[in-house]
This record gives sequence, structure tokens and C-alpha cells, in this order.
Amino acid sequence: VKIPTSQVGPPRQAISVEDLTPKIKSLLSESGMKNGSINIISRHTTTAITINERESRLAQDMEKYFLSLAPPDERSSSQEAQAGVRYFHNDIDQRPDSDEEAQRCRDNGWDIDNLDELQAWRDQEPINAHSHLLSMLLGSSETIPVVNGDMVIGQWQSVLLVDLDGPRDRSVGIQFNGFV
Repeated sequence: VKIPTSQVGPPRQAISVEDLTPKIKSLLSESGMKNGSINIISRHTTTAITINERESRLAQDMEKYFLSLAPPDERSSSQEAQAGVRYFHNDIDQRPDSDEEAQRCRDNGWDIDNLDELQAWRDQEPINAHSHLLSMLLGSSETIPVVNGDMVIGQWQSVLLVDLDGPRDRSVGIQFNGFV
């Protein structure tokens, strides 16, 4: 499922929060499923899926708190980049640095054995290790029970896509498991 960003402008390594709940409720209604569960998974390594309150000031608090846990590298284009912070993942000029990583590049369509193609791959790689680290802390999926056709979540709970390297249009996988 495509999730367009609600923020304007080009990607700037910002943290943004998108509420998936209305889309999931709509898909649940269309599915006709009455009892079961819904699995939601992020399809990106710099986004996360979580359940919490969708409130704009809380989203601001989330960004501030997350960036205090894993501040952006001093080489990052983020406005929050901090001097003296450096991550190995962001040493783009040294990647790929193993046969395994080189093979993953090839498997994803990059002919890194061609020096021009290798440089093109490096040029498109963002300085975003902090986003990967935060994604690992938050998690990439949630499972929600469904009873009598309704998601079993609290009154103030929403299913949130947290983009840790955006804003960008993203996609999530949604799977319904249950009975009509």
C-alpha cells in the first residue's frame, strides 16, 4: 500500500509521522473480515511501524527525543546534524566492504563492478545511519487483532508509520488473516 507523505518539500532526513489507521480501517471494511488479525510491515529500513497516539505535538516530541537518542552524522544533510557524530555506515566511499554487501548491491540491480555504476550507487546513498538505528529500536511491524469487524486498539491509539529519513512517499505491506 502506498503511503504518501503529508509533508511538503524534498527529503531532508527529517522525522515525520503518518497515521495509517484510516487506510487500514477502510481496507478492513472492504475485505469483509470479521475476526482475525492484521499484520502491517514497513517496506523500508529507515521507517518504523508503531501504535501510539497521533497528535501533532507528540510527533514533535518524538522527533526531538529520537534525535537525542541517535543524532544525525556530522556529514548528514539534516539540519540536526551534530559535530563529532560519525557512523561507519555513512563511510560511503568505503562501501561495499564485503563480498556479501557487494552481492546485495548486484542483486538489487547495481553493476558495482563497473566503476561508473559503483560511483552512481555511492552518490545515491544517503548519510542516514541514525535513521537505520532508530528504525531498529522502534520495530518494523505490528499485529492487530480484529473482533466483529473492528480493530482491537484503544480509543486514542493509532497505527503509525514513522519515517526516520524523510519526508518521502513510502509503502507498507498489509496482510489480513481471518474469517469473513
